[in-house]
Formats: sequence, C-alpha cells, structure tokens
Amino acid sequence: MSADTNVFRSIGRRKCSVARVQMRPGSGKITVNDRPYEEYFPSIPMQNSLLFPFQAANRMNQYDLDVNASGGGVMGQLGAIRLAASRALIQADHDLRPTLKKEGLLRRDPRMKERKKPGQPGARKRFQFSKR
Repeated sequence: MSADTNVFRSIGRRKCSVARVQMRPGSGKITVNDRPYEEYFPSIPMQNSLLFPFQAANRMNQYDLDVNASGGGVMGQLGAIRLAASRALIQADHDLRPTLKKEGLLRRDPRMKERKKPGQPGARKRFQFSKR
C-alpha cells in the first residue's frame, strides 16, 4: 500500500453506526457506500447536514469524500459521517479546529439506546398494573 500524503482518513461513530472516511483534494464528489450522497440521503435537510462541516470551514467543493458507513440507521450514519468528515478536515488543516469546535462538530454524541430491563416489556415501559 502506498503512503499517499494527500489522503486523510478518519472514523466517526453515532449510536450503533460507524463511518470510515477517506478525504482527498478534489472537486467535491462525495460517495457513500459506492453511491452518490444525493441518492443515499434523499432529503435536502440530510444533505445539508452532511455538507455542514465543509460550509463551516469554508471548504466547499475542495475535497472528495469516499465514505464507508455501516450499522444503525440512516440518521445515525449521517451523524457518524459528519464527525468523521470534521476530523478529516482537521487533519488537512489544523487551523480549522477552533471553527469546527465552536460549531460543535468535533463532539461525539454520547446518546445511546437504553437497554431493555428484565421483567419489563421495554427500557422504561412497565406491564399494565391490575389491582384485582
């Protein structure tokens, strides 16, 4: 494997999702699991959320992203990709750290699904109480 200095690799996680990102200088082409990101994330708010780290850093259409996302649902994968892209941007230009940190893009969201407890139908739900 060649040591390409222009490729920045990072990883991001959210809930049960994991996103591995390879970022290289280019024209702004983003592929998620070998599909264009517009096809993988069909709604405009999702696409804007994915592009937000680049907008905050003023780096739109300067990097190509190749993303491998797995696990969880679409929104969890979107959060994982955002974190991984932000981390890759910092590898590319360390001066972007204060800007991205101020926008809250470098913090991993720690919220996870609460586990189901024994003797209950769900995490918090209880079986119906019958007095008689």
